[in-house]
Amino acid sequence: MTRLDNGPEVITEVDARELRCPLPLLRAKQALRTIDPGQAVRVLATDAGSVRDFRAFADLAGHGLEREDRPDGVYVYILVKS
Repeated sequence: MTRLDNGPEVITEVDARELRCPLPLLRAKQALRTIDPGQAVRVLATDAGSVRDFRAFADLAGHGLEREDRPDGVYVYILVKS
């Protein structure tokens, strides 16, 4: 577990690198079911289609997309459960 700077506590990490969409999103959804509201999941993905999927999912499901980065060719998402 790690805490983001004054942000939510990251409870678990999903390593979805090398998986094609929609698998990164499906794995993230599974992880979100295991945590409490206000806690976060960090997702690592390499599929460029994941950008669109994670933005749409966060909007539709009401979860927060706290961070979206792409260091070293790996997309890193922080999803906060609502």
